[in-house]
Amino acid sequence: MKASIKAQTDKAKPALLRWWDRERRDLPWRAKPGQKSDPYAVWLSEILLQQTTVRAVTPYFEKFMAQWPDVRALAAASDEDIMRAFAGLGYYSRARNLAACARAVAAVGGRFPDSEAGLRALPGVGDYTAAAIAAIAFDRHASPVDGNIARIVTRLRAIDAPIIKARKRIAEAARAMTPADRPGDFAQALMDLGSMVCTPRDPKCMICPLRGDCLAAARGETDRYPVAPVRAIRPKRSGAVYYIRRPDGAALFRTRPPHGLLGGTVELPTSSWSEAPNWGDIPREAPVKARWRRAEGTVRHVFSHFELELVVYGCDAPAGLAAPEGCFWTHASRIDDQGLSSVMRKAVALGRGSAGNARQ
Repeated sequence: MKASIKAQTDKAKPALLRWWDRERRDLPWRAKPGQKSDPYAVWLSEILLQQTTVRAVTPYFEKFMAQWPDVRALAAASDEDIMRAFAGLGYYSRARNLAACARAVAAVGGRFPDSEAGLRALPGVGDYTAAAIAAIAFDRHASPVDGNIARIVTRLRAIDAPIIKARKRIAEAARAMTPADRPGDFAQALMDLGSMVCTPRDPKCMICPLRGDCLAAARGETDRYPVAPVRAIRPKRSGAVYYIRRPDGAALFRTRPPHGLLGGTVELPTSSWSEAPNWGDIPREAPVKARWRRAEGTVRHVFSHFELELVVYGCDAPAGLAAPEGCFWTHASRIDDQGLSSVMRKAVALGRGSAGNARQ
């Protein structure tokens, strides 16, 4: 069996690389053909791409590179500036890890380690990211396995188990496929193949360079793989958000604690997020005493491990009202520069839009 797999993969390698040389995506962090990759750009893109799509990440990557073109520049940036640049992308621990990792690399001369082991020692760099940087930036014989690559491997080998339970088998198969020469190109070719051809639904098997080696395609069962895991039901939580406006257009904000969910992001003052489903018309844990008005509609947001529903209360504050402890006033024209998370952008939009139509 092992000899058969080796024969298949030896055939697949040149076919995939020939396909990639013709069809490769032009991505802003990717080196042009014949050029060496920039380790900083590779690292930055891989961190930004975690749990996110290429389309969503591209403007963020371009903004980061324009503002901080190398690792020393990013290391010198403040946590607040990095968080503002990251706002809206989600999974905010990545922003803290960006800062910590950049400073660790800058402290040793601004050069990234060129081995998987050295890269794994950096803050926020796990097994996948270390393998991706080692292969793509330094052409080390490493085999990163992202979602695209895992899907391809499960189809090639017809692995009859959910990805989360078959990670070891998938990693072993990916290593067996990786060539000694051009391992970085091979990893990127698999990523592009998963994005462009071996897609989650309706894969384009007829144009796939690996179709002759794919067990799922041979059986006509590509839609069966990867095997779907049993999905757990997300719990529901609810809470209240307080949109407080001064006559000059300033609104009241605060910064979340640096660690934990949405850590370090700027938010409107909020209540705790409980599992009680009904807030009714009673504002709880409000930051100031006021005549509160509840906005029409609610804010709904899905996190990885729970669903959140927020009601928004608004009030008009007098011009001289001091910001409560831990809060600050920001003019409406600067709200979008404050580093708001996606859920808080929704809350601000609802608060703004309902200012004249909130119910008593």
